[in-house]
Amino acid sequence: MLIGEVAKRSGVSARMLRHYESLGLVRPTGRTGSGYREYSDEDIRRIFHVESLRSLGLSLRDVARALDDPGFRPSELVADLIRTTQERIAAETALLTRLRRIGAAEPAGWEDVLQTVALLHALGSESAGKRQRAALASAEEAPLPVEALVEAALSETEPNVAGALRWAVAQSGDAALDLLARGLDSPRAEVRERAVRAVAEIPGDGAVALLRAALTSPDAVVRGHAALALGAADAIPTLIDMIVEGVNDVDAADALGALADGPGPADRIATALVARLPDAADAPPVRRRLTQALADIPGTRATRALTDLSHDEDPAVALTATYILTLRPVSGRG
Repeated sequence: MLIGEVAKRSGVSARMLRHYESLGLVRPTGRTGSGYREYSDEDIRRIFHVESLRSLGLSLRDVARALDDPGFRPSELVADLIRTTQERIAAETALLTRLRRIGAAEPAGWEDVLQTVALLHALGSESAGKRQRAALASAEEAPLPVEALVEAALSETEPNVAGALRWAVAQSGDAALDLLARGLDSPRAEVRERAVRAVAEIPGDGAVALLRAALTSPDAVVRGHAALALGAADAIPTLIDMIVEGVNDVDAADALGALADGPGPADRIATALVARLPDAADAPPVRRRLTQALADIPGTRATRALTDLSHDEDPAVALTATYILTLRPVSGRG
């Protein structure tokens, strides 16, 4: 078969077939009387083998080794191809993400594009100071895409930078909530905590709804941050759990005190705190924390509970309750 027909059937150009020949990769078996290259069926099969291996990303040098070296073992080469392909995909994915974020910023001109690129680079800098400045600048110089801000906020470990990023995310308002909701479902506990803390700084009904949903999270830390941020009646069970578990118990007690703004709420909170005392019969630290939490709850229900606790078997509990009673208004002891 002559080179023109081989090129037509194989899809490999005549020029490339000549290049293969120059490399010794595929040599035509013979020549016609006129000197034209003539390819045998075996030559054509080799051409298809070459093309198949090239489709995997092998260089022509590696293709020659694979076809001609009897001792060639493909496993190592394939492993290298997998690694380099993954690296290339990661790089191209990062580029695509960057381009999408620049597009989301809706630049009016190349100056805007360059400014956004600079801020995105700073946001990914190894310097905490640069990351913090980029977060703060995003609300004034060139608004960064909310996706970039949320991603940075969910991965930031430096406290000051994290605070700046939460502030920047909050400026995006409801636009950040869907992304943060995904963060709340992250398999990584630290990401879930960063997400709920970011939600807590966003004003509006959308953030409140997301925090209410977070009260049912299986993650106690997420529930705690949501409860402290909400400061609402439906957060009371979680706040009491925090006191029992000793997780931010002082903040939780303060939040309960703020919620006890009338006789009805105060008595409901006092009743809920007292209801946990029997479960803590063999856990003196828990009883002490529950007793301390009653200090900021006004009303007769809390006073009666403290009076009972002033005779508790645990001297520390009894002393704490007695001291708290001395600080309560006389009218609150009735």
